[in-house]
Amino acid sequence: MNELQEQILALLVAKFQGVRKDGLQHLAAAIGLQVATIEEANGVVDKLTADKVSQYVTDWRKVADAEISKANQTYENGLKEKYDFVEKGKQTPPTPPTPPAGGAITLDAISKLIDEKLSGVQSSITEINANKAAASRRELFVAELDNAKIEGKTRDVMLKNFDRANTFASDEDFNSYLTEAKGDIAALAQERADAGLQGHDKPIFGAVSKEGVSSGVADYIKAQTESKTALTGKEV
Repeated sequence: MNELQEQILALLVAKFQGVRKDGLQHLAAAIGLQVATIEEANGVVDKLTADKVSQYVTDWRKVADAEISKANQTYENGLKEKYDFVEKGKQTPPTPPTPPAGGAITLDAISKLIDEKLSGVQSSITEINANKAAASRRELFVAELDNAKIEGKTRDVMLKNFDRANTFASDEDFNSYLTEAKGDIAALAQERADAGLQGHDKPIFGAVSKEGVSSGVADYIKAQTESKTALTGKEV
C-alpha cells in the first residue's frame, strides 16, 4: 500500500471498529484509486455507513474465499495426481499380485504348477531307484555265475545279454527270470563238467559192466578159455 492508502485505512479503522481489517484494507485500496488527496478521501469516508462497509467486506470475503478455495483445490488435485496419499490411521491394503500373462492365478493353476514340479522330482526318484535296482539285480546274477564257476567268453556273453534285459518291471519279474537263469547256468555247468570227463584217458581194463566186471577182464577170461580148449583136443 502507498502512503495515501495507509492514511485512508487509518480513517476507516477509526470509524468502523470491529470490521475485518483485511476487508478495510481492500476498501482503502479501492478508494485510493478514486481520490488524489487525503481531503478527497476523507470526504468519501464520511459518506460511508457501517451497513454499507459491512456488506462490502462480506461480499469481498465471499469472492476472496471462493478464489482461495478454488486455488487450494487445484493445488490439492495436482498433488493427488503426482503422489499416492493415505488417510492417517488407515492401513494400506496389500497390493494384489499381478496375474501372469496366461490369466489370473487360481487354485487349479497353483495345483497344476505343484503337480508339474512334483512330477519332475518323482521322475528323478524313480530313475534313481531303477538304477539302484538294476545294479543290485546284476550283483545277484554275477553271484550265480561265480557259484557255477562260469568264466571266460561264456560269462561275458551271459552278462551282456543280462544287461540288455535288465529292465524288469518288478522284483517278481526279476525273481522269475533269475530262477530260470539258475537252471540254465546249472545245466551249462554240468555240460562243462561232462565235457571235462570225456577228455580223460580210459582205464586199462575198460568200463565196468552191470555185473561188476570190466570189459578188459571179460575179454581176457574169454581168450584164456578158448586157448585151453584148443590145447586139450578131443577125448579118446
